Amino acid sequence: MATSEVTGGETPERAERRGRVRLRRAAVMGVPAFAVAAALVVLTAQGAIAAQFAISGMPFVVTADRLDAQGFEQFGALDSMAEGSPNAGDTGGQVLVVVSAIKKAKLTKLCQSVELGGTYLHITAGDKGTPVSATDLTTDSTELNGKKADFDNIEIGGDASTFTKAGVKGPLGVFGQQADHVVITNLRQTNYATTAARFTLPNLHLNFSSKGC
Repeated sequence: MATSEVTGGETPERAERRGRVRLRRAAVMGVPAFAVAAALVVLTAQGAIAAQFAISGMPFVVTADRLDAQGFEQFGALDSMAEGSPNAGDTGGQVLVVVSAIKKAKLTKLCQSVELGGTYLHITAGDKGTPVSATDLTTDSTELNGKKADFDNIEIGGDASTFTKAGVKGPLGVFGQQADHVVITNLRQTNYATTAARFTLPNLHLNFSSKGC
């Protein structure tokens, strides 16, 4: 009878220990996210920048009312988690992503959220009349949606290793597209990484919330 009162047939001692592990994990995830809040939105495929990093394997959501991008490239790539990552699941520690590289970006009403064991780390910026700005921004996404996308001088089907619009070289032989300029309204992305040479976040606000973006 004692075990039947705990979800999944666990003993009270095991349930309490598992709860402490979840709390520690959420705290560990939250601290680095706060420390790198200035490096916020979506990100980098292997080889896209000099300093590569292993992704955590935890997806995060980014939304913006408007993305204005000067110098745009997009192509497929594989991101890798650290060896033995508990988030690998049945993926083998790799995630197929769409890389969006932007030379100069402005984002209006930016929101980013990541789920941490039942709560969300929630970040907003650029919602008081001055948009978020970034240079050499790269985002690694598994999903990208928008109400409308307008491209100037777009080239579709090029080899990603030959691209020049955003200053990023993709993998050799990989299909991609690039454009001089793109505007996307009601942007929503599911991302695994983000990097930028410079990220400016006016009216930055970070908190824990019961809801994501």
